[in-house]
Amino acid sequence: MKQEQLIVVGAGMVAQRFCDRLLELDQARRFRVVVFGEEKYAPYDRVNLASFYDLRDPKQMRLGSSQLYAADSPITWQLGQQVSAIDAQAHTITAGGAPHSYRHLVLATGCRPTLPALPGVNKPGVFVYRDIADLMKIEAYARGRRQVLVLGGGLLGLECAHSLLSLGLKVVVVESAPRLLPKQMDEAGARLLREKVEALGIKTFVGRSAQAIEGDAACSGVRFSDDTVIAADMIVVAAGVTPRDELARDAGLMLGARGGVVVDDGMATSDPSIYAIGEVAQHRGVCYGLVAPCYEMADVLARRLVGQEASFVGAPQSTKLKRFSFDVAVVGDPLITSGGAGEETKEVVLHDMLNGVYKRLVVSADKKRLLGACMVGDASEYATLAAYCRSRQQLPEHAEELITGGKGEAGAARDSSSYVCACNNVSRAAVCAKIREGVVSVSALKTATRAGTGCGGCTPILQDILHQEMTAAGEPVLLHICEHLPFTRQELYEIVAVRGYRSFREIIEKIGRGSGCEVCKPAVASVLASVHNEPILNHETLQDTNDRFLANLQRGGVYSVVPRIPGGEITPEKLIKLGEVARKYGLYTKITGGQRIDLFGAQLNQLPDIWQELIEAGFESGHAYGKAVRTVKSCVGSTWCRYGVQDSMAFAILIEQRYKGIRAPHKLKSAVSGCMRECAEVQSKDFGVIATERGWNLYVCGNGGAKPRHADLLAVDLDSDACVRLIDRFLMFYIRTADKLTRTSTWLDKMEGGINHLKDVIVKDSLGLCAELERDMRKLVDSYRCEWAAVVNDPARRARFQHFANSAENDSSVVWVEERKQRRPADWPKQARLGAGGSKLRLPTLQKRWVPLVDADAVPPDGGIAVKYGRVQLAVFNFSSRGQWYATQNMCPHKQDMVLARGIIGDHKGQPKVACPQHKKTFALDTGESLSGEPYRIASFPVQVNRGIVYVELPAAESLEAQLCRRGASCQPNELTE
Repeated sequence: MKQEQLIVVGAGMVAQRFCDRLLELDQARRFRVVVFGEEKYAPYDRVNLASFYDLRDPKQMRLGSSQLYAADSPITWQLGQQVSAIDAQAHTITAGGAPHSYRHLVLATGCRPTLPALPGVNKPGVFVYRDIADLMKIEAYARGRRQVLVLGGGLLGLECAHSLLSLGLKVVVVESAPRLLPKQMDEAGARLLREKVEALGIKTFVGRSAQAIEGDAACSGVRFSDDTVIAADMIVVAAGVTPRDELARDAGLMLGARGGVVVDDGMATSDPSIYAIGEVAQHRGVCYGLVAPCYEMADVLARRLVGQEASFVGAPQSTKLKRFSFDVAVVGDPLITSGGAGEETKEVVLHDMLNGVYKRLVVSADKKRLLGACMVGDASEYATLAAYCRSRQQLPEHAEELITGGKGEAGAARDSSSYVCACNNVSRAAVCAKIREGVVSVSALKTATRAGTGCGGCTPILQDILHQEMTAAGEPVLLHICEHLPFTRQELYEIVAVRGYRSFREIIEKIGRGSGCEVCKPAVASVLASVHNEPILNHETLQDTNDRFLANLQRGGVYSVVPRIPGGEITPEKLIKLGEVARKYGLYTKITGGQRIDLFGAQLNQLPDIWQELIEAGFESGHAYGKAVRTVKSCVGSTWCRYGVQDSMAFAILIEQRYKGIRAPHKLKSAVSGCMRECAEVQSKDFGVIATERGWNLYVCGNGGAKPRHADLLAVDLDSDACVRLIDRFLMFYIRTADKLTRTSTWLDKMEGGINHLKDVIVKDSLGLCAELERDMRKLVDSYRCEWAAVVNDPARRARFQHFANSAENDSSVVWVEERKQRRPADWPKQARLGAGGSKLRLPTLQKRWVPLVDADAVPPDGGIAVKYGRVQLAVFNFSSRGQWYATQNMCPHKQDMVLARGIIGDHKGQPKVACPQHKKTFALDTGESLSGEPYRIASFPVQVNRGIVYVELPAAESLEAQLCRRGASCQPNELTE
């Protein structure tokens, strides 16, 4: 059969999706496809464009299967060739001065940035933000500049501003509308969003209309309509896009009134042999600017061309803000004022000012359909809401449960016609079909269906669907901790308690397999601490960095210091001491919502000295770093307050002193209120009590975090002894039965029988466990020791707190930056600009030698430590349980922090790996490849140990420094030249 020539104009994300889908569907190879793209790069992930500054290699952003680009593929890629004309009558296009005939023509030319008609807009220093070439120009011009102004506070403008921070620039965003994200966010949501954006160090202005670009030879700022000028060394315009429809216009195709090529439900234009998909297409009066509906257009066209029934009928425009440290998401049209035909709408609003969370649902007047939603601070329900909006499925009876953590969330995932993944338009039916074909893991489902490979927000729904389908089919649902320990956490707890295991090695040898990993090692350490309450540092290399160094890891690889202040009560002398310590060590101070004072910015080797001073002043560890009891918030109660009916301060101190340091599956927060006015916010805590005239009411399983949930009332009118006794039982029952990393709120929501069952067990002793639970808690309380006091008074343990094993120096790549209120790598602009060590990280052939770096005894067994080599930082790992040694660069290529040596080592299917302590990115210790499915790579080096000395095969320090510096892996990037 003679193949039909199909030409695609444009080689972006939508063109790639169309080609990939056609390759999958066209088994008879009916079509011969030629793709013309004006960029020299194969289709890349433009949605996550800012990741280019991390990856440094367009090939690592490439989209599509390898088969798509194979030599024997029926798809030919003509990159770096712009199509200049279409002759619709002759069925030809012109590219590179030559004609090319087609039977079918697909326009996927996308959009171009809209440049405002401002005087001076073409001055040097003014850029747009659309493709890799734009980013490279911006990066080159940014060298030596200080401040950049972004014109546009929409989705693209904010993502652009965030990426520019990584170049070390001060960033200002100006939006002409009266709020950020004016097309997606209401006033309240935009106000919170602005607060969060500015907390990142991005200055914002709204309601300002640009009038002219200032400057002579180059731009120097922007003049606004109020005649004010904001100075800027460079300007990036991110203020809208225009469909690239000029080829279609010249060919005589029908265009929309505001641009865009008019298409029908099958993506055909006014010429039946020409189609348009993506941003250039106008369907029913709408040009879509988000990837999900554009991907659906590509799928519809591919199916139509192979003879299948398919139609594009429009889609809600749902999206999430990318790369920010907080969630922002929009579903459908949250600004809609009516549901059509004069129908009124109703709203559900959650505004949690305490935790910085705002959520708003807009539903139809009959409460049956979700029309739109916006979320700031927490978008964990994004996938569920997008599914409801996309499928138009009827909402649950209590729609508010969709954003307050009720059972309504699961509804969208149960309807076979609903969409699980809004980014890739994957339905529940498609996911279920793959499960029935034998795909029985979440990672495999992602590969098979593409669900979860966009923003990742639907991953929890994939897990739920997998469990539901496996259960319905009568197949066992394995909730094992990981590949090394085939048990649930509850099973592991019982095994350790009964058999008395006291070490990870003993557990892995007796009941596990392999060498462990970053999942099972902390879980085992938590269980050992809960059962035996031994010093946590007895198992230091099992711990995440927070527990290993008894402090919370922060940006740049520094730590926070949080002493315990029971009940929030503190003496003037202790307040003064905290101030003196903060001033002496240059720490940033903050009063927390839990009535404590945090000290931020301590380097690893400073921690023991800081804590020695604090312990001498009477402070103890606050366990802010651990999955443990954190704080007991309190009001002043009857001691000071005219409304107080009980002494809440004294009871809060008693509770915090009793349970301090007790390890659990997740962190625990508590509160005590002296009256029903509830000033301590008890009902948002894991456990807490409210005073009554007759005693205390005990509440449990609340959560004021990302998934707010009111606590349930467990018992009323208790005296203090009875209240403590019930708390003992509650905490031990939770510790014994909850899954790893499960908050009390989630634990109760998943418990069969819910609060009634919990009351039966805890209050009525229906299982006969209460005496045992009280005994176990008494054991934990009686064996408490301050973890930091144990370190300060133990020279051997204290010696572990150093950044370098072979030097007493600080990590000089970290400096104090006053305007950002944090420590960060020195000369951040160059470090970020020099890149993150992508998959092309191959050191050239250089003369190498075996270099002695450190005493073998200085490297903890089954752990790592950083060493200095010239001005380069390396990580050396002693994988003692395997009898192996490894060395790599110390910088994690994800966030460019020098922290890899503090990561947990283990294996994946036998391959040795390390998990970065910052964000759990995993890398093979032997090859340096990313094992997290991401295009990162680290440098690795041969190691041998001779007579107690660790030798690493390395080139000269200066040569290695130059090579790693080009990839951002040097410890002193500010002193190097490019």
